[in-house]
This record gives sequence, structure tokens and C-alpha cells, in this order.
Amino acid sequence: MNALKILYLGSREGTSRHRCEALRRLGHEVLAYDPVGCIRQGRLLNALHYRTGYVWAAGPVRRQLLQWIRSQRASFDVIWVDNGEMIGARTLRELKPLTRWLVNYNCDDPTGKRDGRRWLTLLSALPVYDLCVVVRRESEAEYPRHGARRVMRVWRSADEVAHAPRLITPEIQAKWQSQVAFVGTWMPERGPFMRELIRHGVPLSIWGNRWQKAPEWRELRGCWRGPALEGDDYAYAIQCAQINLGLLSKGNRDLHTTRSAEIPALGGLLCAERTVEHLALYQENTEALFWRDALECSRVTKQWLENPADLLAVAKAGRARLAERDLWNESVLRSVLSALSDR
Repeated sequence: MNALKILYLGSREGTSRHRCEALRRLGHEVLAYDPVGCIRQGRLLNALHYRTGYVWAAGPVRRQLLQWIRSQRASFDVIWVDNGEMIGARTLRELKPLTRWLVNYNCDDPTGKRDGRRWLTLLSALPVYDLCVVVRRESEAEYPRHGARRVMRVWRSADEVAHAPRLITPEIQAKWQSQVAFVGTWMPERGPFMRELIRHGVPLSIWGNRWQKAPEWRELRGCWRGPALEGDDYAYAIQCAQINLGLLSKGNRDLHTTRSAEIPALGGLLCAERTVEHLALYQENTEALFWRDALECSRVTKQWLENPADLLAVAKAGRARLAERDLWNESVLRSVLSALSDR
């Protein structure tokens, strides 16, 4: 595909930033804009927007975004909206004359029930997009009911640069080493799960936000090693752990997550819930470890910790499988852009 001029509307942080940079590495000219800067920030305001589906935020976002675009005096081959909770149908209709294709990429669960009314603005805008990219089979089935004209499902992917293994020095190993690690945010179902692991003697380390909210915090406190990690610190924690837990979000109907790709990409060993999608991605006990519940997870982790050489072999095979399946940002985004030119 020839180089495209792309307007990227999405967060400057996290996996959204990774996708933006991947599009640049593919040789496209990418102009990025973060819509969150269009609205006033604050704990109460953010909660209000979230609970009202960003219907009050869509107007300010539209006005400031269009004003900024006019100052650029540019048109685009693709306008790529990552997430899209603040971008309404009216905004898209006014952007449409400036581009050949409007694309939405969302790795959340907008048609699920967990987030309440959060996705009202996005769902009302789905009919305007030329292509909607999702990561769940439920979304693939449910988007057309909200008027989406074309839906494409992809696997979640790791980033070639952000999730490339780092050099681990003895000093880094000493700081970040752990036996069984989880790097991620507290969710209601995760507290009881972690408590059961601790009660069964799993040597657990947790990094992530909001764990103090867990009713089980008293028992989890001793395993918590700090808040959310990103960049090199995220990589170090995964690379220096013998086993990395990959937990799903039950409210989001997950069957695999970004951790399912990022952990093997970094050379870590993935130990996750046994789902049809995880089993499709990796061969159990050869490329990843799987479990059904906390009891089985406890048994599996303690058993495999007794064989460090086997842990390294599984981690190596998992990374090889990820590379074989080509679950990298550049590959996945290339397939999305190629789908546009197919029609």
C-alpha cells in the first residue's frame, strides 16, 4: 500500500500511542490529535462524562477539533479514531468531506454492560464510519445492530518497539525479580482470586492501581509492590518474573487481552485463564500455561516454579508462536488499511 496521510484521533498514552507510532513506522504520514484536551478535566467532571456517555463532551470536542483541523488546512486519506467515546456522529459527518475513509478502532466492549452508558456517543456514531475494527466476536455480531456498515475483527497485538525485550542487568534483575507477577488494575473479581492464590501459598507480586479499594486489601497488601507500570518498568517487571498472570475482565467479556500478546512479546511466560481464544493462540504447557480457577492456578504455578528451565523453554516457545502468528501492531494495522482498499 502506498503511503497514506492519516489523521489519528486518540490518546497520546498507552496502546493508543503504540498504534499511532506503528502507523508511522509503516511509512504513513500521521498527524495526531488527542480529543481529551478539548474538555475540562477533573474527577467529578470525568465521572459525569463517563456516566452520561460523553454526550455533553461531544460538542466541545467537535468545535475545537474542527477549528484545529481548519488551521492545518489539510485533507486526509484516512481519519483513524481510536476508542471514539468523545467523537459524535455530527463530528464525523463534518469530517467526512476531508477524507476518503473514516475508521474506528476500539479494543473495549462498547456493546457490553460493564461500562453503563459510557459508549452512547460512540454507538450513535457507528453508522457514519466506513470501517469499525473490534477485538471481540460479540462486538462483531452486535455492532451492525447499532448501524455499523462494515465490521472487522482482529486479534489484540503487541508492539514491535514498546514490547521488545530489554537488556536485563544484574541490578535490574535484583530490583524487579519475582516468582509469580501480575501487572494490572484492580477489578472486583480480581481481589478474591488473588486472595485465594495467597492462601494457597503462591509467591505473588502485584503492580497496579486501585488495589487499595479491594475488600481483600488487608491480605493483599503484602504482595502489592507499587502502582501501574509503563515503558521500561513495565517491561522489566514482566521480564524479571518467572511466571506472569494474564487476568481477564469478566465485565468486558474478555477471552484474551493485550497482556496475552505483550507478555510473550517481552519474553515472559504467560499463565492465563483457559479460554477458547487462549487455546487458539498458544499450545498449553508448551507455549503458555492455563488454568480454570484460582485453585488450579495455584497448583500450576507452584508446580512449574519447581522447574525453572522448563519455564524458560515455555516462555521462549510462546514468543516464537506470537511471532509466527504475526500478532504485532504493524501487521494488524497493515491488514486494517489493506481492508479499506479492498472496496
